[in-house]
Amino acid sequence: MAEMKTGYAPIGGAKLYYEVAGRGHPLVMVHAGIADHTMWDDQFTEFARHYRTIRFDNRGYGKTEPVDGEFAIHEDIGALLKLLSVDKTYLMGCSMGGAACIDFTLQYPDKVDALILVGSGPGGLDLDVPMPPQFAEIEQASKAGDWERINDLEIQVWFDGQGRTPDQMDAAQRTHALEMNRRVLSHEQKGLGKRKPPLNPSATERLGELHLPVLIVYGDRDTPYTQAAADYMEQHIRGAKKALMPNTAHLPNMERPAEFNRIVLDFLGSV
Repeated sequence: MAEMKTGYAPIGGAKLYYEVAGRGHPLVMVHAGIADHTMWDDQFTEFARHYRTIRFDNRGYGKTEPVDGEFAIHEDIGALLKLLSVDKTYLMGCSMGGAACIDFTLQYPDKVDALILVGSGPGGLDLDVPMPPQFAEIEQASKAGDWERINDLEIQVWFDGQGRTPDQMDAAQRTHALEMNRRVLSHEQKGLGKRKPPLNPSATERLGELHLPVLIVYGDRDTPYTQAAADYMEQHIRGAKKALMPNTAHLPNMERPAEFNRIVLDFLGSV
């Protein structure tokens, strides 16, 4: 593998852990809300063979401690890129990370050459779709302060997905998902940091402003909301391409890495 550089970027009172490897056009990977930078383990080395690949932990995720004060993920992305002397980049985000990538692209359109949205939806998108049954249980577990139960239920929703049981999943990857989200919940208990209000007008209202190559990747085991969001974005972002990965849920890159890598590298190769 290309030589890897790691560090902690001082940004707005926080110290964001990051890793950089490879040469060529920059590619930044932004993790999901139940994960951290390690969700991209099966992409980082592979993509670093083609691009200057950057991954990092948001505030309160993985190796980045939460700190007091207001913040916006898309602003942190901008500060990290400045620190790493990146003028233009490809952006790939999953879920929460994908929403932040959309916000960043809307705010700084000249800095993004292509956008890859994995299991994502734009900020402010309100859809009338059924909620996973575990959501009510998660709320009860939250009131009881049962963090291990919350972790188990959230991994059922986001990693196992609809219509699958834990024993049907890859055991090592499922354990990895549980460990990542356990770290998220551990940081959450510290009660530090607050998200700034979303963009106004919302990202949903501004999708017509996206004039760049966009790839939407999602799984048919993901939540009804995420699947409907993929359809919505395809309809409202001119020229967007959509790739369904059958029998995957919210983290398709972890479930079927070889297929995911091929889809994304083919897309970037055509940009």
